Amino acid sequence: MEFDVVIGLEVHCQLNTKSKIFASDHNSFGAEANTNIGVLTLAHPGVLPRTNREVVDSAVKLGLAFGSEINRFNYFDRKNYFYPDLPKGYQVTQDSRPVCVGGSVRFVLKEGRSYVNHEVKVHHIHMEEDAGKSVHAADGTLLDYNRAGAPLLEIVSYPSITSPEEAAGYLTEVRRIVRFLGISDGNMEEGSLRADLNVSLKPEGSETLGTKVEIKNMNSIRFLQRAAEYEIRRQAGILQAGGKVLQETRTFIPETGETEGMRVKETANDYRYFPEPDLAPVLISEEQLAAIRIPALSYDLFHTFVSEYGLPEDNAYVLAEEKELSDYFKEAVSHTPHYRPVSNWMVSYMRGDMNERGISIGEYPVRPPRLAELVNAIEEGKVSHTAGQKLMALLTETPGADLMELAESNGLVLTQDASSISGWVDEVLIRNKSKVEEFKKGKKGLLGMFVGEVMKLSGGSADPREVNKVLMEKLK
Repeated sequence: MEFDVVIGLEVHCQLNTKSKIFASDHNSFGAEANTNIGVLTLAHPGVLPRTNREVVDSAVKLGLAFGSEINRFNYFDRKNYFYPDLPKGYQVTQDSRPVCVGGSVRFVLKEGRSYVNHEVKVHHIHMEEDAGKSVHAADGTLLDYNRAGAPLLEIVSYPSITSPEEAAGYLTEVRRIVRFLGISDGNMEEGSLRADLNVSLKPEGSETLGTKVEIKNMNSIRFLQRAAEYEIRRQAGILQAGGKVLQETRTFIPETGETEGMRVKETANDYRYFPEPDLAPVLISEEQLAAIRIPALSYDLFHTFVSEYGLPEDNAYVLAEEKELSDYFKEAVSHTPHYRPVSNWMVSYMRGDMNERGISIGEYPVRPPRLAELVNAIEEGKVSHTAGQKLMALLTETPGADLMELAESNGLVLTQDASSISGWVDEVLIRNKSKVEEFKKGKKGLLGMFVGEVMKLSGGSADPREVNKVLMEKLK
């Protein structure tokens, strides 16, 4: 029997507002336990919450980025469910009137050698408060209320994802979008972004959905994909053997790559939702909507970089991953018409250099105009690409230096001096007599190797075009 895979995700995004969603307590990660708390977080009697307007603005911004309908009038509800680490004993969330409805997330996935467009429909986005953290120690359970009341946006997709790869791509794009918008750092290892994964199988072509299994609190995109892959295999094995899949909540065990049952869900929980009586409804005006600006997002940037700038898809994908990278690229190409060489430098050289230095593109010493100046010098034949790498290393140490003065003082300006080039060519050919014989016997691809060796010998100062001419003359 063949099956269709049906996956849906509930993504919880913790916002980076300075304070919590209904209290002025500080909202930050990594503080000493129970220091970001106050009377509202601890649910003291008689205290009243107040909605953080920045949380609403962030929710609207995300909804506009998804193309959602914004509910101009929405309100909060009480979800009556016992959380041991949420002192009120209930959660303030949104049920019947969420802030954003509908929309979709568009992204690209590499399939084979090309990138393919995907789109996942979003059911809604709602605002809610987070619970605290239970720390299970050898001598008992400890409670840290720092995270209790932290602002969350829950993004609920339709069950329309058809593969683990697509699920991972969707979550990756959601993380990119919240980072592009500046509403969350999206750090999954810190819990700023986590997802509940819903997986079911149905007979191929059937319209009837199968029994759904939920895998809770996935805090890694790689783990989410592995969990989906395992769960598909597990459920397929049960169904092919004539069994029934239990509707249950499971957890993923990274060490084994398997999911493990936590609790069976025979019926839906009765949360007894009702409108939160201590909070006024949220009203969103036309002026508020008009004031929100959405930057170009990674999906659109990828296609712009490919279609308008002529970049290779791999380069475009990397540059569209982060807003800072795409902004750097766009500023650099405003100073040069050589778009592809700029992207090559950023992807092939600068990214590795940044990783070694442990810095971001915003901290990189060579700013966009200087990179454009270097690319122009290479493309205009003033310096070679080999010399350009040496110049880039020098510029990272002395970013304010004049480029051509730096090239001249380090012997990196291209020379067309026939005598010098002829001497370098002779030396390379003498060192590689066996390769010369192979070339003369028809292995013409060795010409590139000879050119590279001459460029190394000249320290990058020989004009490659002249080197080619001299080599072809001497190899006759």
